[in-house]
Amino acid sequence: QVQLVESGGGLVQPGGSVRLSCTASGFTLDYHHIGWFRQAPGKEREGVSCISSSDGSTYYEDPVKGRFTISRDNAKNTVYLQMNSLKPEDTAVYSCAASSGYYCSEYGWWALSDYDYWGRGTQVTVSS
Repeated sequence: QVQLVESGGGLVQPGGSVRLSCTASGFTLDYHHIGWFRQAPGKEREGVSCISSSDGSTYYEDPVKGRFTISRDNAKNTVYLQMNSLKPEDTAVYSCAASSGYYCSEYGWWALSDYDYWGRGTQVTVSS
């Protein structure tokens, strides 16, 4: 089966940290660029970050720059999202997605239509 599975979500206090994992099965991630997206209740899904395959280049949306770090471990077929200095507005369901091709599109990596496979998502709740 072709699957992406996220893990690592949960309840965290403001200012805290959590690391999300996205693990692929049925295919290898090393030929794909991977995006992280999030969707808060009543809001549209938005891009968070993207990491390319061959050169490992990364992209972040402004609200998370300096706080989140995306990385990948091709040997484990896994992509991570390290989230630090969390804020209540970061509360959302976080999903990973894979797209054919090595590189994130500089001007459109956040487009949902670019991605072929999606995980079911993991809930991150930031609250005291």
